[in-house]
Amino acid sequence: MLPPEPGRRLQSLDTSIPAGHRGAAQPGQRARTPLVQRAACWSARHRKAAVLGWCGLAGAAFLAGQVLGTHSLPQYDPGQAGQGEQILRQLDVVTPPAESVLIQPRGHAAAGLTFADDPHMQQAARQVAAALQALPAAAQDISAPGPVEISSKTAGDPRAGPASEAGGSAASLVSVDGGSALVTFRVAGPHADADATVAADQAAVARVQAAHPDLIVAEAGGASADAAASALLASDFHMAELTSVPVTLILLLVVFGALIAAGIPVLLAGSAVTGTISLLAICSRWLPIGSGTAEVVLILGMAVGVDYSLFYLRREREERAAGRSAADALQVAAATSGRAIVISGLTVLISLAGLLLSGIDLFTGMAVGTMVVVGVAVAGSVTVLPAMLALLGDWADRGRLPFLGRRTAARPSQLWAALVNRVVRHPLAWGGTAAIAMLALAAPALGMRVGNPVIDLPGNLPVVQTLERISLAFPSRPAPAEVVVTGRDLTGPGVQRAVIALEHRASASGPVRGPITEAAVAGDRALIIDVPLAGSGSDSVSDNALDRLRSQVLPETLGKAGGVSFAVTGSTAVNHDWSATLHSRTPLVLSVVTGLAFLVLLISFRSVWLPLISVGLNLLSAGAAYGLITLIFQDGRLQGLLGFTSYGAIAQWVPLFMFVFLFGLSMDYHVFILSRIRERRARGMGTPDAITSGIAASAGVVTSAAVIMVAVFSVFATLSFVDVKTLGVGLAFAVLVDATVVRGILVPAAMTLLGERSWYLPGWLAWLPGRQLDWTG
Repeated sequence: MLPPEPGRRLQSLDTSIPAGHRGAAQPGQRARTPLVQRAACWSARHRKAAVLGWCGLAGAAFLAGQVLGTHSLPQYDPGQAGQGEQILRQLDVVTPPAESVLIQPRGHAAAGLTFADDPHMQQAARQVAAALQALPAAAQDISAPGPVEISSKTAGDPRAGPASEAGGSAASLVSVDGGSALVTFRVAGPHADADATVAADQAAVARVQAAHPDLIVAEAGGASADAAASALLASDFHMAELTSVPVTLILLLVVFGALIAAGIPVLLAGSAVTGTISLLAICSRWLPIGSGTAEVVLILGMAVGVDYSLFYLRREREERAAGRSAADALQVAAATSGRAIVISGLTVLISLAGLLLSGIDLFTGMAVGTMVVVGVAVAGSVTVLPAMLALLGDWADRGRLPFLGRRTAARPSQLWAALVNRVVRHPLAWGGTAAIAMLALAAPALGMRVGNPVIDLPGNLPVVQTLERISLAFPSRPAPAEVVVTGRDLTGPGVQRAVIALEHRASASGPVRGPITEAAVAGDRALIIDVPLAGSGSDSVSDNALDRLRSQVLPETLGKAGGVSFAVTGSTAVNHDWSATLHSRTPLVLSVVTGLAFLVLLISFRSVWLPLISVGLNLLSAGAAYGLITLIFQDGRLQGLLGFTSYGAIAQWVPLFMFVFLFGLSMDYHVFILSRIRERRARGMGTPDAITSGIAASAGVVTSAAVIMVAVFSVFATLSFVDVKTLGVGLAFAVLVDATVVRGILVPAAMTLLGERSWYLPGWLAWLPGRQLDWTG
């Protein structure tokens, strides 16, 4: 059974700690213990209640998530494009997904033959059309080339928009060279079930393919691509789960050398992630929680959950190894690492909250999910972790491994001490060289281009390969802009004259091209006008044409009809509005995040220069990470090693999302390192000695935490989607830089150059809270 001694001693935990770790009292007042220490005291005294309560809350969250399920609100694109999408959804206007079945000779088996003279291709087309015709619940609006008669063509969805007629003329379904043919249709049934419904269509096409091995008979389209993406995302998420936990546990075994001690951080981080993902099922009823949020929550939750537990646990073990009792060791860990965890968690929460200012639904869901998991991880680290340590006592060191199972000694790192000593003696040379190297690495980021690929899926997927073959055989113009028009009387003469005026603005050389088509939807409550634009659909010519359409052409035509409103959406508008929103909101997010983080550190360390150093070095680390992902993913380096194909840009959502991640996570190391330095200075050391001693003393735990976090983030780089790979490589590299160059060179160089001014706080800021928080120990 467990030894009772630690529990008995913890009955008086809040009074057994040396006075230096408790809050300083004013004359005549009783010293007040800070909240983090009081929480640790309570949890340790009521350890069974704290552990059972945590398990109960995690179990309740899991059951609630299973019972309620995830019902995410729809995510709309930013800007006017998203407004158009929202209007169409409110009117219940849904265009069934379009699918195409490509039929062409395999290799050179039928060189010189065309669809018109190849009976095998004609037979395959007839068989595909017949197989789809036999699935009225899965396929509608079937169109096939040549004399393929479809006698029982399913009626289109009455709610469908103007694109509900799939296919086109028989001639348009045969390529210009005659060597390829298409059978087109739309997926029947509810739009929400299209990913599942299309599986029946794919199975029917696969049977035809099996009967014609000399031909390519392959299906691709919106629903099949979405189904492939969903399956791949689920597979990636499962692989991330199977990879991150064992890797983390192995690294913790190396750090602690004992199975139980290594399992504690994994258990707490895993419970935080599981509880958060379950809680998101409740949040999804009011917030747009996307399918990728759980993947991000898993990686971030494991990283910060393990890090926070590791910092706390290592400090407790160091204090015990230094001769403190179990009670005193827990109290010191709460006063130092526990407080640093709260400060670090607060800065991470502030950084992630900056995403809420972006005005982008995708970021809202991710911000909420990651903020919840960080908050849960912090709460667990300062409550249930002390309870578990008090409950386990010496059992935490059980399960020791050969050669590794030695109790962690509170010895400073000689290697890091030697490096920092050199930096302290020559701060300008070392710091200047490191800063120049970081700036050189960040330089490629000045040429970063953001954008999305035409097909946002890995190129090795069959559906992507089929889409590329269709694009080569049937080159087409970019998708037109969609003008969604609503008003009181859309069939009246004023609106009709405006539409005719809009059609007259089309020209072969102007920004607006023809033909312009219109269709009434939702019982004449809305019009959808398709307006072809100049350019490729994603270049500056198309963006300028879109601006002209929105700012001049539409106001001068539809704008004069009176009683109508309009919004322009479509693929060109979506990409344009994403870029415009990010361009306008990014400065706001950066200023709010850096400003609030500065205030938190100002209050925590009661210094002006330390927050400035931290913020400046975080920005430098983020710049270096941006430069690296630009070199790799935009310029196409290491494609074979990382398994991706560059499309010449960085995904639009990655830079801002990566910044808030990095800014928050980098604060982990800054806070813990500065905390150790502050402790030494509070004991009377000079700033140079405090820098060397603090960094050397924290070297083991910071290095261990960094290695674990880099390993967890590297899981991202092994997944399938190029934007997720980009995020993983950038995060892992930035953490590595923070834990080496920034910690070992830039922080000590900057503080040495400032000297005692590092602790400067103007007199007019003396009113700031935080004076009562003492770091001595």
